[in-house]
Amino acid sequence: MTDRRIVFVVFDGFQPLDLTGPHEVFHSAGGYACDIVASRAGPVRSVSGLLVHAAHGVDDFAPAGTDTLVVVGGQGVDRARQDPGLVAWVAAAAAGARRVASVCSGAFLLAAAGLLDGRRVTTHWARAEQLAREHPKVRVDCDPIFVRDGRVWTSAGVTAGMDLALALVEDDPGRDTAHAVARQLVLFLRRPGGQSQFSVALWARQPATDPVRAAVTAIHAEPGARHDVAGLAAHAGLSPRHLQRRFTAELGMPPAAYVERVRVEAAQRALTEGDEPVEAIARRYGFTTAETLRRTFHRRLGVAPSDYRARFRSTARPAGAGHDALEGETA
Repeated sequence: MTDRRIVFVVFDGFQPLDLTGPHEVFHSAGGYACDIVASRAGPVRSVSGLLVHAAHGVDDFAPAGTDTLVVVGGQGVDRARQDPGLVAWVAAAAAGARRVASVCSGAFLLAAAGLLDGRRVTTHWARAEQLAREHPKVRVDCDPIFVRDGRVWTSAGVTAGMDLALALVEDDPGRDTAHAVARQLVLFLRRPGGQSQFSVALWARQPATDPVRAAVTAIHAEPGARHDVAGLAAHAGLSPRHLQRRFTAELGMPPAAYVERVRVEAAQRALTEGDEPVEAIARRYGFTTAETLRRTFHRRLGVAPSDYRARFRSTARPAGAGHDALEGETA
């Protein structure tokens, strides 16, 4: 059987892990032949100074026969997407490829080539707003680790490229191979694409004033408490209406949304660190019922609590531990 041809597109100022992470996944899986293409053949310097040799330039490399085109990201993408020769080559290569993928800000190069219009995509959370603003025809979702829309796959930053590559290996199909690669590289198999690419600590702004800071502290101290606006206002020493306005202005979301986010993260930790039944976790962290927790997990993370626990619990735990705790819950 002929190896599937994976073509990576790099440029000066690329993020090295966007290339080396997925490249290692495909190499470890076997059955893939990887090529590296740049505007010109020769050494290409990454943003951290690492030099990578591109065996081919766009002028001497025919894209025919490309199975999967992977465009990496990095600070240099802003200059790369202004290179008409590179953009045209990416568009031509994508037209004949079975799959097209980007890692991190590589999505900007795909967008410049007109490959993302009308599609749901993701990129590094820090650049998602810019991508949406500059390409209004693209449906940007900054939360997932990776997104598949037809034959186009996009991922969040850096290590998410390895999650994407594992998903591509599994899609070929090759679940057993993907499992073997994940074990070899000591990776999760696999973080679901819909899992959030960042936590509350990274996602939320920090409180700017003491009253809002007091409300936030109360939420984190006891996620499962009632935490309605009136109760949080008492912690803050403000009227409920005033707290609602100040909280939203300082943190970029209303109190109820923040509370839910903190509760979800608390439930995530509980699911992976112990055998407590899902129903008990739901009650402890303010979701009332397992069904409410399940619906919230699906909406925020794209997976059921049972699926999350199965994927992320410590590998040191026995394979069958906690099985009874999951009975009765459906994905």
